[in-house]
Amino acid sequence: MKTPESKRILVVDDEENLRHMLKVMLQKIGYAVELATDGADALDKLSHDRFDFVLCDIRMPGIDGTEFIRLAVESGVTATIIMMSAYGTVDSAIDCMKRGAYDYISKPFKSDEIALVLKKAEERERLKLENRQLQEVVNREFCFSGIISKNQQMLEIFSLVKKVCDFKTTVLVLGESGTGKELIAKALHFNSVRRKGPFIAVNCGAIPENLLESELFGHVKGAFTDASCDKPGLFERADGGTLFLDEIGEMPLSLQVKLLRVLQEEEIRRVGASSAKKVDVRVVSATSRDLEADVIKGRFREDLYFRLNVFSLTLSPLRERTEDIPLLVDHFLNRYGDKFGKSGIRCSQSTMQLLLDYQWPGNVRELENTIERAVVVCDGSTLGPECLPEKLRRTSGGKLPEIIPPDCISLKRAEELLERAFIRKALAATGGNRSQAARILEISHRSLLYKLKEYKID
Repeated sequence: MKTPESKRILVVDDEENLRHMLKVMLQKIGYAVELATDGADALDKLSHDRFDFVLCDIRMPGIDGTEFIRLAVESGVTATIIMMSAYGTVDSAIDCMKRGAYDYISKPFKSDEIALVLKKAEERERLKLENRQLQEVVNREFCFSGIISKNQQMLEIFSLVKKVCDFKTTVLVLGESGTGKELIAKALHFNSVRRKGPFIAVNCGAIPENLLESELFGHVKGAFTDASCDKPGLFERADGGTLFLDEIGEMPLSLQVKLLRVLQEEEIRRVGASSAKKVDVRVVSATSRDLEADVIKGRFREDLYFRLNVFSLTLSPLRERTEDIPLLVDHFLNRYGDKFGKSGIRCSQSTMQLLLDYQWPGNVRELENTIERAVVVCDGSTLGPECLPEKLRRTSGGKLPEIIPPDCISLKRAEELLERAFIRKALAATGGNRSQAARILEISHRSLLYKLKEYKID
């Protein structure tokens, strides 16, 4: 019997007896049923009304099932489509699934077979809805310019980006590889008054030294052997916008003095040119190196370092903000689930614990690659430990000491690093519940609150 909550299903088949049988069968298990005699009739009904599911035969006169699924997808039909295949049409049904159908059932079938397939489809739609709702919450509360975090230090960085973005002052973004330095640079640009101008990014360590000057500043015809015509450099292309100099610590000393002059004079001179040209460029640079140490060793000019470091932002490695891992995992599951046609995949508790235990030397970039791989190999709707690379499935014993840098010989510093790691892990495991985290850590709730304040952990 139809109820206000009944799911609506459209049955498409050219056999009148089968249509009637399916209508009776589906109404008995609670569906509101509409009938279509062929593909054209079904497309017409779908264009005027909303259905949750479509049950469609493969072999029909005129528009058959294969053509129907193609036209339905092209017209933006959102209903979950399940194909019905008779003997000899299984290959066609599989082809329909590749084109966008959810599943198929083989004729002849029993009512419980159809009920099971529809129940699975309903569960998939429920998971997709939950994922969309969760993603909306994440985007609303924990997302800034595509960067997802609820870590207090990262939230403070978001606030600083908003404050400095409209000023032309140079910004130096520090952090390990994979922490999202280019995302911060883009956030600085696309939240600023320069957002309509170009955003140009260059990796200073990826271009040979003999080509980097020409790449940055451009050249005139005849400046060197292969200079067959005038060519503007990246500074000119970024005029009115932002130039992001990634891995600035890899820039050779011979170019550092020329970059310093550009920053001071706000003008560039193409290689081989006799005159300079004014440019209006906001420079954001980034590095995973310790530039202060490089200055001391003579690898990086001190005056350029101070010129670049007018405003600096330091991004924490992922192992120091484990509270972000569940958010990021859900985000990447949604992204790659949609990309690979596997929407609705959720992470099991045991898998999440493995992800929380791992130290992520490659940071967010490594986590993203790991989840992409896991979605590809996942066969069901739950991401189990077997979907993860072997290195993540190994026992976590012995991993916590990796938190302590090899050059650290201070017991006080080592104790602080370990306490931070254990506290973050306990909070992540309890969903931020401080009372439960204190019990896991075997300390008083008051002691935990003191340590949270001392270590500035949100």
